[in-house]
Amino acid sequence: MFSPGLVSITFRHLSVEEIIALVTQAGLAAVEWGGDVHVPHGDEAQARAVARIGADAGLEVAAYGSYYRVGHPETGPFEAVLASAAALGAPQIRAWPGNKGSDDADEAYFETVVTDSRRIADLAQAEGIGIVYEFHGNTLTDTNAAALRLLQTVDHANARSLWQPPRFAAPADNLAGIEMVRPWLEHLHVFHWHLQTGERRPLAEGEDLWRDYLAHAADPDRTRYALLEFVQDDAPEAFLRDAATLLQWLGNFPDTSN
Repeated sequence: MFSPGLVSITFRHLSVEEIIALVTQAGLAAVEWGGDVHVPHGDEAQARAVARIGADAGLEVAAYGSYYRVGHPETGPFEAVLASAAALGAPQIRAWPGNKGSDDADEAYFETVVTDSRRIADLAQAEGIGIVYEFHGNTLTDTNAAALRLLQTVDHANARSLWQPPRFAAPADNLAGIEMVRPWLEHLHVFHWHLQTGERRPLAEGEDLWRDYLAHAADPDRTRYALLEFVQDDAPEAFLRDAATLLQWLGNFPDTSN
């Protein structure tokens, strides 16, 4: 039901080889490769090299973590993002739905993001690659209701959603958010920040929260990636600790497929 992995931008300061070594040491299965440092947009040779090194280590590509801002093709062509994702063998491209929060976006801006969402979803679909929205502040998925509105309006089979707990959000709101985006939900970005201060904390401290989140996100008919991100102090040691925690949770997760 869940396959564990890492979002590579957690360690922007590490090389591809160092990240692969860490993920392998941790016993995880996959990497979402970032499009800013490790697999830059449009660098197809680098994408193919990363794909080869990862495959040799027995790792899957969970997604291509692009920094394409939907509705803003002038900041970088989506075609370059798509070329890198295809060369990487990524099944999905993470994209950011705009660069404004939902409260700051007027109807014209919303429609611009919707139109571009459909355009890139069509382009990616032709390559057999999905589009998944980042679930994040200062975008049109910055609240549960905003994410739901965008997904319903775009109404494209190839435009779906990631989920992560928004900063400072109450656990009940997070559970409601998972339920709202569930029809479009692909994978989770997993981390634990202190609910009041925003300080990065060991994942184990969020066990009660994350067991609920995983239970709500679980689908007995498919496997979703649970991808670690934002570890304490950006430290490899913290990642290895959190990876062990995540593996323990997933190993004890009830199988509801029978």
